[in-house]
Amino acid sequence: MDGSPQPVRVTIFNQNYSLVATGEPGSVEELAWSVDDIMHRISDETGSADVARTAVLACLHLADQVRALRRDLEGLRGSVENKARQFTIRIDAALEDR
Repeated sequence: MDGSPQPVRVTIFNQNYSLVATGEPGSVEELAWSVDDIMHRISDETGSADVARTAVLACLHLADQVRALRRDLEGLRGSVENKARQFTIRIDAALEDR
């Protein structure tokens, strides 16, 4: 793939969309399938077929997932930084013992 825009047709919540993928078209299709799945699950759980309401609830769901992943990432960054400091202290101590 040369990175040039590729047309992609997807269906989300029974509506067809023509999109342009600047990366791998399969990635866009996978994302569309994921959004479609979330919207159908929300619609089934709420009993609502209203597209706008379902889309807003799907956005809230995805935003919550992003927030949780950001929190996890920050925790991992902190853990990595802490481990790096510990290793630096041990390396410095080992070098001083020489």
